Amino acid sequence: MVKPLDHIDGRKHIFGMTAQFNIAEAKAKLSELLDRALTGEEIVIARAGEPMARLMPLKRKARQGRGVWRHWKIPDDIFLEPMDPEDLDAAEGKFSDEFGISLPLADKP
Repeated sequence: MVKPLDHIDGRKHIFGMTAQFNIAEAKAKLSELLDRALTGEEIVIARAGEPMARLMPLKRKARQGRGVWRHWKIPDDIFLEPMDPEDLDAAEGKFSDEFGISLPLADKP
């Protein structure tokens, strides 16, 4: 059962066209109703003739740019430089126990 409605909640809608469907019919024709909603038609789903929900397309977000740091360039030679011995020891786990918890540094004389 399709009922054209002039307005819902006292406001005009896109193209002035709104169609109302009961829940069982909306369930059976969901993909068709989605296509109709994507073309701009407003679809209202009702229970016992009382409007309960409105089916409409989502507003798409604008695509975000590359970010604030897009102008930063990291030279390749930074990644090719050898590590400091202390950093290498830390990466190999010499300063942590078997659970990965850092050990206190020994005082150097």
